[in-house]
Amino acid sequence: QHWKEELLTADDSDAVTTLREVADRHGGEVWFQHTGGAGSAYFRLLLPRSVSAGRPAAIAELAPPAMLESRPEYYDFDLFRRPVSRPDLEDRNLRELTYTVFDTETTGLTPGLDEIVAIGALRIVNGRLLRQEVFEQLVSPGRPIPSAASAIHGITDEMVRDQPPIEVVLPRFQHFVEDTVLVGHNVAFDLRMLQEKEANTGVCLVAPVLDTLLLSAVLHPEASSHSLEALALRFGVVAIGRHTALGDAMMTGEVFLRMLPLLEAKGISTLREAHEAARQTYFARIDY
Repeated sequence: QHWKEELLTADDSDAVTTLREVADRHGGEVWFQHTGGAGSAYFRLLLPRSVSAGRPAAIAELAPPAMLESRPEYYDFDLFRRPVSRPDLEDRNLRELTYTVFDTETTGLTPGLDEIVAIGALRIVNGRLLRQEVFEQLVSPGRPIPSAASAIHGITDEMVRDQPPIEVVLPRFQHFVEDTVLVGHNVAFDLRMLQEKEANTGVCLVAPVLDTLLLSAVLHPEASSHSLEALALRFGVVAIGRHTALGDAMMTGEVFLRMLPLLEAKGISTLREAHEAARQTYFARIDY
């Protein structure tokens, strides 16, 4: 069944995919079938009927009506001085590692003042994004959600009224990410939001971290934008459920997988090498 894994490219872009990835991304199936005649066969690609302009129903309910820009790129937190629980992973090949790709949605952009209203995450195992193994949880922020924030991520006061607080959600999330490498886009912001809750929850995430924003600066230092939207366009990733925590995590995961062969082409194949390359980028030197 090697034909499922053969690389397909889109025009002359960096986008690389396979038939298996296409089927997995859209919740479909692909198989090879003989017709019964001598030397005659074909493959079938079965995809579900699209809903709400092609978005999965569960995500479409939360998705905003317009494609809005990512958080400003100037948010930063020193990713390279964080305590790390698994230094033994540093010299492992990037393709061998298990990742948790995650994102948060918040009431605003000020850690210490604003609150988390959603966490979404899913795993990458053996180079595949596992859409069936996800963490998706709305969070009660204990305060009203500003209308400006709701306009972006679609989460309202009514939706979080009966949801658990961060003190309940964060320990569950810690268990989900155990023994994995964290991946996020502009992830320093998300980590700072989580760090603000360490005292109340007793949860300190000490997993290794990779930031697709920083990796984008490594791969395309001349690019005018390293936003998630720009990366999705550059790598041919379809935007699904944009500005929902799980939707953004899915996009980030797809982008990250497409970055791996480009990183390898630059001689970056281990976690240590990826960390060092990211450390040298401009964005890593900006103070939050």
